[in-house]
Amino acid sequence: MEKTVIITGASKGIGAATAILFAQNGYNVVLNYNNSVESAKILTTSLRSRGHSVVAMKADVSNRLETDLLIKETLYKFGRIDVLVNNAGISAVGLINDIDDIDVKRIFDVNLLGTYNCCKSVAPVMVNQKSGKIINIASMWGEVGSSCEVAYSASKAGVIGLTKALAKELAPSGINVNCVSPGIIDTTMNSNLTARDIDNFLENVPLLRIGYPEEIAGMVYYLAGENSDYITGQVIGVNGGAVI
Repeated sequence: MEKTVIITGASKGIGAATAILFAQNGYNVVLNYNNSVESAKILTTSLRSRGHSVVAMKADVSNRLETDLLIKETLYKFGRIDVLVNNAGISAVGLINDIDDIDVKRIFDVNLLGTYNCCKSVAPVMVNQKSGKIINIASMWGEVGSSCEVAYSASKAGVIGLTKALAKELAPSGINVNCVSPGIIDTTMNSNLTARDIDNFLENVPLLRIGYPEEIAGMVYYLAGENSDYITGQVIGVNGGAVI
């Protein structure tokens, strides 16, 4: 039986790497995007040209009506949903008094409310199936906090709390809910970091390098598989052994 995965924020970075990995392993992939239309089209076309089952679906995860529609369209297309990867996320760097309130609200709306919305929209489907895997992408800053990224850190801390609570709630229905907590990863979101910033960070990373999107995707894929059936409510760090 073919399985279906929805990956939010899947047009670039960690989301794109995750979409590629799942597609290569025979999943029907719903590649969700919001603003990155061209990137989503390019990735979808590339994967389809290799014979993979991939569809791109636009949805703003901060809007429950749109996440409900995302779930309905996926069911119409593929008939079931086996895995949800909540990857959509944004950030803003600056002192707490310098970040605009509009930006702060958007960070919480996408990172935390977006994850909540997608979980709420998909939960009835997975409960009815008596199976499913939900993997939320948090951040090491959600565990320990990052100076000049207060809103981002708080939103990701919320994702961690959501994961632990929802895992308990959905476990009786055979649904696993886990969280991957990346360290510094080579993505567009971290492109603002200078070489000095990265060198300073690597002083606390035993593996002495930043991570790559494919390494996060690998952990997500593991958590979506049968070998992780006895893992739920966990926050799994993929951070090079960072001292946090």
